[in-house]
Amino acid sequence: MVTLLIHFDDEQAAAARLAQASGIPAACIERHRFPDDELRLRLPLDAQGRLPEQLVLYRSLDRPNDKLIELMLVSRQARELGARHLTLVAPYLAYMRQDMAFHPGEVVSQKIVGRFLADLFDAVITVDPHLHRIRTLDEAIPLPYAISLSGAPMLADLIARHHDKPLLIGPDAESAQWVEAAAQVHGFDHGVCTKQRHGDKAVEIALPAVDVKGRAVVLLDDVASSGHTLAMAAGLLLEAGAATVDVAVTHALFAGNALSLIRLAGVRHIWSTDCIAHESNAIEMAPVLAAAWRSINVTSI
Repeated sequence: MVTLLIHFDDEQAAAARLAQASGIPAACIERHRFPDDELRLRLPLDAQGRLPEQLVLYRSLDRPNDKLIELMLVSRQARELGARHLTLVAPYLAYMRQDMAFHPGEVVSQKIVGRFLADLFDAVITVDPHLHRIRTLDEAIPLPYAISLSGAPMLADLIARHHDKPLLIGPDAESAQWVEAAAQVHGFDHGVCTKQRHGDKAVEIALPAVDVKGRAVVLLDDVASSGHTLAMAAGLLLEAGAATVDVAVTHALFAGNALSLIRLAGVRHIWSTDCIAHESNAIEMAPVLAAAWRSINVTSI
């Protein structure tokens, strides 16, 4: 079955890496924004004005609101232009943290966005989605092929290249799954902080009962957003005697002044995967994403 990877111009580099790793051609979707913010999109057609039967759409869903509209427009039109099987490769998957209504009337975005994607695509591949109260991605995105990969092993390999016997620390309880997965790769010592959140930027943190004196500590998590939790944890670790503190995350959101806030806290190195394009990117996820795509049995769908 002929396959084409399509993408938008702002993610051309990452999409090209995935296309090369997958051994398939790539083409860009033309995009124009009107003065009223509506979008005009144009898909890359062949000489007969058609699309191949199998499409892979690369779109990482950081800053997701416009992108979700793009997904809807592209996928619906692609079906009409010949595509039979659509795979979404979204290295960062948005709207996964709101998995229950904490107050009456709150929208449970995980379920709604998950079903939205399941209606548009035949398969979804992502990396380290923020799943807290569910075990598998298909509980949020009801598809036979809802594939969740992890950046933790590759982050562990990167850390091992820089430190002999590092101590991995998670900034909060939700980071435990990624810290444990990374620690197992090379047998690193590890621990997890406890955190009490009072708002988006107001948090209290307590270090785990681990001796950090003289240790090379790496704070590891799935995502860095506001940076406040990582900055606070780094400051506490250095006060407790850590020799150095680095940060390794899968998703480099770094909203606002998050990056400078973390650096001002005394963090030395900041590493991330290229799931979201950022100056801290140190790991390419294309080989792992390509392997996951090849594992999908398209003929059975």
